[in-house]
Amino acid sequence: MARNSTDLCIIGAGSGGLVLASGAVQLGARVTLVEGGLMGGDCLNYGCVPSKALLAVAKRVQAARQGGPGVAGAEPQVDFPAVMARVQEAIAAIAPHDSQERFEALGVHVIRAWARFTAPDRIEAGDKVITARRFVIATGAHAIVPDLPGLDQVPYFTNETIFTLTTLPEHLVILGAGPVAVEMAQAFRRLGARVTMVARSRVMGQDDPQAVAVVTDRLRSEGVTIREGCQASAVRRAGQGVGITLSDGTVLDASHLLVAMGRAPAISRLNLSAAGVAVTDGGVVVDRSLRTTNRKIFAIGDVAGGPQFTHLAAYQAGLVLRQAVLGLPARSKAALPRVTYTEPELAQIGPTEAMARATYGAALTVVREEFSHMDRAITDQTTEGFIKLMIVKGRPVGVTLVGAHAGEQISLWALALAGRVKLSTVAGMVAPYPTLNEISKRAAGAYFSPRLFGNPWLKTLVRAVQRFLA
Repeated sequence: MARNSTDLCIIGAGSGGLVLASGAVQLGARVTLVEGGLMGGDCLNYGCVPSKALLAVAKRVQAARQGGPGVAGAEPQVDFPAVMARVQEAIAAIAPHDSQERFEALGVHVIRAWARFTAPDRIEAGDKVITARRFVIATGAHAIVPDLPGLDQVPYFTNETIFTLTTLPEHLVILGAGPVAVEMAQAFRRLGARVTMVARSRVMGQDDPQAVAVVTDRLRSEGVTIREGCQASAVRRAGQGVGITLSDGTVLDASHLLVAMGRAPAISRLNLSAAGVAVTDGGVVVDRSLRTTNRKIFAIGDVAGGPQFTHLAAYQAGLVLRQAVLGLPARSKAALPRVTYTEPELAQIGPTEAMARATYGAALTVVREEFSHMDRAITDQTTEGFIKLMIVKGRPVGVTLVGAHAGEQISLWALALAGRVKLSTVAGMVAPYPTLNEISKRAAGAYFSPRLFGNPWLKTLVRAVQRFLA
């Protein structure tokens, strides 16, 4: 076997691995990048990019269907193969940025093979043996396929295969109720499919129930059937489709089945025991510096067992870059925003209200402001939703946003939490009028209003000052 020695060997060319490879090689490190699947990983090929492209088309279809004041709505004629071709076009447009050719041009040695540890400081990939000063595991995650009787006998889709569809489902049944499930439910319903979502407990159970209700109310109003508190107990072939038996005895007849029940870290090929790397069901065990139980090996992104977001993987890549390339200390401490890209969008950073109450108790103040009070939301007819601030001693500790463009607006609060900005700073900013971002300023101001306008001593002071003013 051919041998390769390098400073940094990165296993996995998803978002985290690519960010790290680009930064490390440009700083002067020798970098080897190993990928047995597609360059760009889950985000480009199966996740963020195709799902948001599909949602964007579905949003236009829904706008045409609904019409508006002075504009008659009409049922659109959806060319589903053209819709899916647009999804592939979006992937193709971004793919060059993540391509093997680009990274080789930067100076990265790219090996297209599956990696397997054979020692604490060595991997095999294809016909190559690679040793490195530091390794980084960035292999991402794969769709969880449940142990469901009959599932291996029927056709089904996951997030990794749903974008290969070329025929619009007549009735799409979705097992799962997380962000992927709700996004796909709304997209396919808007494109004309009948959609039923089966939720084991409640929809988006990790999010604020009041915010989730805004999203599920919209989904139901658009015709998505949501069955909470039950699960599939068995599936079988039913003609050209699939019959799904639920735990309450109901049988659903689906033309297509989407399994969206989460994703598990992709570690089965790696032979991590040979490297002395500890793992759990949640993924590779890491400390706050993202080191594994083998100090020469780091893990980042979905495989490291934390929240599974592209932006988290990219952030963690920066932390490992400081340590493995520059020899500087670094620990993960950033507040992490997350967004579900339904319409309306749901965004969260820091703890939800329930989590914050459990942590801070009586020290917590919660402020809520409605989009229906915002002029821009009224003019745009996007009055669904609200912002909720969780505040402790004048500083925001968590924010829930559900409404139009919530994902864009949460960035202000990501900056505020990262910089430990006082709420008074947000209340004092000048926001352009009319914009949806005014809701953040208004909510911050609402925290101070009772302290300011309800203070009898301040009113006494003002009257005294007025007597002395010319």
